Amino acid sequence: MEGWDKGTKSTVGAIPLLTTRAGPRDGEAWRQRLKEEYRALIAYTSVNKAKDNDWFRIAAANPEGTRWEGTCWYVHNLRRYEFPLQFDIPVAYPQVAPEIELPTLDGKTHKMYRGGKICLTVHFKPLWAKNCPRFGIAHALCLGLAPWLAAEVPILVDSGMVKHKDDETAPAEASASAAPSS
Repeated sequence: MEGWDKGTKSTVGAIPLLTTRAGPRDGEAWRQRLKEEYRALIAYTSVNKAKDNDWFRIAAANPEGTRWEGTCWYVHNLRRYEFPLQFDIPVAYPQVAPEIELPTLDGKTHKMYRGGKICLTVHFKPLWAKNCPRFGIAHALCLGLAPWLAAEVPILVDSGMVKHKDDETAPAEASASAAPSS
């Protein structure tokens, strides 16, 4: 936590650390790990809501808890930009961090791999490795996705690579209202 600002330290400190070292192939131990993951996600969401910093919705997309989907958003210049979010839990989890995907941003930034997987190799993966198995999905969102959004979304918006949803529908509405009526 060296070099982190007070807000990040307090947020990360409020996310419970996980204790079960288990992945999707580990049967009952994986179910125990999933319970810990949910507890950590609930705690992280509660902290965010208390700080008026709610920025994602996520849920397991299958009963096994190996596929996760949701939405994340970032506010830039008082406008909210939303992105679908998804990832699979790797077979080697928790030794290997999940690769978070924002498919609608695929190809729009260099800090992304094919398929919309955000680049976390330099900053987050060493942190994950150092804290395995204590880190989980909530930590990946807090220390991986959140800083990535904060760094990339303003650049993508300012460069015109990402448009606000109101700006995308405005030209269609404008041309429809400008069409002569019979």
